Amino acid sequence: MSNIGYDGHMELHEPDLSDVPVTAVLAALADDVRLRIVRALAEDGERVCGTFELGVTKATRSHHFKVLREAGLTRTRVAGTSRHIRLRRDELDRRYPGLLDAVLTDRADA
Repeated sequence: MSNIGYDGHMELHEPDLSDVPVTAVLAALADDVRLRIVRALAEDGERVCGTFELGVTKATRSHHFKVLREAGLTRTRVAGTSRHIRLRRDELDRRYPGLLDAVLTDRADA
């Protein structure tokens, strides 16, 4: 869900993590493409959405970013025509201690 605010800036729905069940976070992380995005963000910090080489179409890539955002894993900042995405690491660590560390250190599927 998105809309244009009165000042022309796009506002994207980003849930409060207290409203996000752990099952939603785990479901978002269960997809290999989304897991690669999360790992890249954990390593690189904020990135422009178009810089990810994921081997999927732009529409599919956008879908994955939306799923991550709506599951509370990422924040998206719109700057002109670019979308900058970052991991909500500190917030996630407070809400679900150890979850991201476990996911990011499990490289069996990498």
